[in-house]
Amino acid sequence: MKAWTGLGLALVPMLASAPSLAQDPGLARPNLVLRENVTGMPRGDRQELRVLTASFKPGDKTVLHTHRSPVTVYVLEGAFTLELEGRDPITVNAGQALVEPPNVRMTGYNRSRSDPLRVVIFYVSDHYTPFLDPVH
Repeated sequence: MKAWTGLGLALVPMLASAPSLAQDPGLARPNLVLRENVTGMPRGDRQELRVLTASFKPGDKTVLHTHRSPVTVYVLEGAFTLELEGRDPITVNAGQALVEPPNVRMTGYNRSRSDPLRVVIFYVSDHYTPFLDPVH
């Protein structure tokens, strides 16, 4: 089974770069949404991957918090505004993503007065690490 997995992974770049194959109807092809170099990834023997969803009503926000590892947020619906301590606010819209850096105080918002916000959150951490640490 490992040989087939390795072969499949080796073929992915070839299929993605082959124009005639990538454009054939019925072939699914991933779209790159975000590529970013990050620091602060966990280094333990085992990591835990979490995929979370969050829904914000108009005006909702998160608690002031930090993360121990980078967090990726993908916006499904609405607009997500992230305020990071010492930086300008960042707003991403549906179909866009951003990376929240580790160890920075932040709050996320749905600044809309009428539209809901839905996001998917991807978080890799050492096993049993809290998703966030509230700042008091």
